[in-house]
Amino acid sequence: MWSAADIPDQTGRTAVVTGANGGLGLETARELARRGAHVVMAARNPRKTDDALASIRAGVPGALLEVVPLDLSSQASVRAAAERILAVHPTVELLIINAGVMGIPEQQTVDGFEMQFGVDHLGHWSLTALLLPALVNTAGARVVTVTSTAHHIGRAVDLSNPHLAGRYRPWAAYGQAKLANFHFGLGLQREFERAGVGTASLIAHPGLSNTDLQAVSVEQTGGGASQRFFQLLAQRTGMSPATGALSQLRAATDPAAKGGEFYGPLFISNGPPVRKPILRRFDLSSGIARLWEVSARETGIGLDVGPTVRRP
Repeated sequence: MWSAADIPDQTGRTAVVTGANGGLGLETARELARRGAHVVMAARNPRKTDDALASIRAGVPGALLEVVPLDLSSQASVRAAAERILAVHPTVELLIINAGVMGIPEQQTVDGFEMQFGVDHLGHWSLTALLLPALVNTAGARVVTVTSTAHHIGRAVDLSNPHLAGRYRPWAAYGQAKLANFHFGLGLQREFERAGVGTASLIAHPGLSNTDLQAVSVEQTGGGASQRFFQLLAQRTGMSPATGALSQLRAATDPAAKGGEFYGPLFISNGPPVRKPILRRFDLSSGIARLWEVSARETGIGLDVGPTVRRP
């Protein structure tokens, strides 16, 4: 069974982890740092990030850590974070698209996007697009997008109403956002293959993990029944954050993992990380195409791999 002990040496590699100051992101950053990676912790809350830094350094003396402020609900913040990363790191071996919000009441980002779609997908869309020069020109680079089993209940983005105006429901919006993550990871692999680059895009889901995501959801909803149910379920039966993070860590570091693959717990919500089948193929191409159109239109940032490749 694959475990953190199987992570190969990451010395000399740069890993950007969004939401690295808590939950799955913190455990991902911790294990990558333990294996020698230079970890760029891209996160929003400064106090929480300081606590995360101290936590990692307490167990990993000499950890190579760097903090880059990132608020995924602001396209301006995303641009600033990407500029800061590229200024220091011309090569990036790993981008872990981990941060997100879940099941919250209807809200809009500063750019007018529905919050769950805006944070979970559109912020990451822009970050990935802006970091492409460092990803596609780095040997063995990988992008890992974290989705959820909730992608099964999601509908592909609606070209005419991607922000669910007039028909918002918290869990429907979360399902759409997680399906967008699923489509993004697979669509990005197609783009890499079309451009003829070796960079790989994979997807992962953590199963049911007892992280602060549920607590934040309860806090922001005022403790709605569904949010309280999932928080209690995670507390009683969920995996620890360290165990839940193994699927994305395997997708990021297992030498045998390949672009376009999907990793998750063996028993759907629990268990060691294994390769999972890609389902929902009947609408995959159309869903990806719609996502690409909406994302470029809403953010004003296209995701075209070809022009970023440095040819010999």
